[in-house]
Amino acid sequence: MVLLGTPTPESTRLYAMTVDQGDPSWAGALAGAALGLPAYHIIEPEIKEQIDPSTYEAEVGLAELVLDVDEIAKALQEVRGG
Repeated sequence: MVLLGTPTPESTRLYAMTVDQGDPSWAGALAGAALGLPAYHIIEPEIKEQIDPSTYEAEVGLAELVLDVDEIAKALQEVRGG
């Protein structure tokens, strides 16, 4: 499993695809190397609920306010096949 903290849906999709299917740009070290690793984002509910609320708020809370949470989650669901 890979835990992401990427700032945009586009970067989230790219990194998730890279660790799952291999580098889609064919420019990096993982070009053609499908690792099959599922990617999750720190802001997804299933991850967030596993973190102490005070720690989450201190480390991620402010960022979560400015991120497009729904679009990031959608991008990951698409890559994970959901």
